[in-house]
Amino acid sequence: MTDQYTMQDPTKMYADIDTEAQYQEGAGLDAAMKDRPDLGVDSYRGSERLAGRKALVTGGDSGIGAATAIAFAREGADVAIVYLPEEEEDAENVAALIRDAGRTAVKIPGDITSDAFCRELVQTAVDGLGGLDILVNNAGKQQNQPEFADVTDDQFDETYKTNVYSMFWITKAALPHLKPGSTIVNTTSIQAYQPSPTLVDYASTKAAINNFTKGLAGSLAPQGIRVNAVAPGPVWTPLQTAGGQPPEKLPSVGEGTPLGRWGQPAELAPAFVFLASGESSYVTGETLNVNGGMPTP
Repeated sequence: MTDQYTMQDPTKMYADIDTEAQYQEGAGLDAAMKDRPDLGVDSYRGSERLAGRKALVTGGDSGIGAATAIAFAREGADVAIVYLPEEEEDAENVAALIRDAGRTAVKIPGDITSDAFCRELVQTAVDGLGGLDILVNNAGKQQNQPEFADVTDDQFDETYKTNVYSMFWITKAALPHLKPGSTIVNTTSIQAYQPSPTLVDYASTKAAINNFTKGLAGSLAPQGIRVNAVAPGPVWTPLQTAGGQPPEKLPSVGEGTPLGRWGQPAELAPAFVFLASGESSYVTGETLNVNGGMPTP
């Protein structure tokens, strides 16, 4: 069986996934995509790298968050996933895969733009998992606007609350539960370094996440808690089909990378596993770029 350890030509992988023009209202569902992303369901092979760990993954119903949750479970971790109520179909599919790996799955539906819910979800995860030692702040909002003047106050506010404020609220609520050896991994983006003119609000949140990650890493290092980030390039997820990119650009977005294609969520999951595991014990304050070869500082 082909898995993440199989030698392959990275320029020719996923040629069977057609990133055709499409659009979804709302947050978007993996189940509703015309050619669904690879979450590693048939390819990710675990090796007990996270045995006995307890992880909370926001945005864990689809895309990068789903692939990470599945990989964590196959590496031996129990996993709680946070998602919007309208994403229940995707969330149940991921929870079933976590359970199939023999691990505990905790589903937590709600809106992370609410500070009260962010604090509540952490306690729900701790109660359901019996503790917490991995936090992945992954959930994000991305809406393209061809003209900056069209970015409304409401869009700007919701993007920052989803991408930045929730990270602050959830991390602060999680800290009392994190013991030495625990890890926090945040999802940033190539947009933090190469902002698109149509994604000014989103790109600026990702720059903030980079800075937050490095500052928090220094703050928590004396407590034995490591904080890192993963910066994806263009990755084929429901986020892209729900206004993240103009639909007509979806077939060609990945062609701008040196590898010449979109990335797939399954290709991001190993980076999160590495940063969550003891294999990265001397790594903190780092941003690991997984972007198909796009240059970053």
